[in-house]
Amino acid sequence: MNAQINAELWSAYLYLSMSMDAEAKGLKGVANWFYVQFQEEQDHARIFMNYILSRDAEVKLLPIEEVRTAWTSPLEMFQDTLVHEKEVTAMINNLAAIAAEDKDYASSNMLVWFVDEQVEEEESAREMITACEAVEGNKFGLYMLDKELAARTYTQASPLATANA
Repeated sequence: MNAQINAELWSAYLYLSMSMDAEAKGLKGVANWFYVQFQEEQDHARIFMNYILSRDAEVKLLPIEEVRTAWTSPLEMFQDTLVHEKEVTAMINNLAAIAAEDKDYASSNMLVWFVDEQVEEEESAREMITACEAVEGNKFGLYMLDKELAARTYTQASPLATANA
């Protein structure tokens, strides 16, 4: 699970990088979408940290590897997002398989939230790819999509919201 914390923080760093690249290109809505992703990934890392601590185990923070810093278009960003989220899904599924094999029911139960979350993450990336493809080459369409993405807001992940209640 400590490796997963690192992966979640790397994901946050990746999405922050995408946000900064979009912002630099004047795509404030795309930047906002990825900034919200950045915040969500930080939540995911915190959920794992809280869980590890609740099991009286040690959280070991590892260095975060470098991430890419530039993309040619929002479409490329969202395509990379989908590829990345599929990798994270595989990691979560691997953790779930280990927990099941070890009959670690507490971890299995905690991981259900992440399994469901990954379905949402991949679906969201696919929807954004479809939206970007629909406006490809259309500056007004990209402008309108960017305006729509600016409205996305951050909502704290439910396992953290209940932990703080």
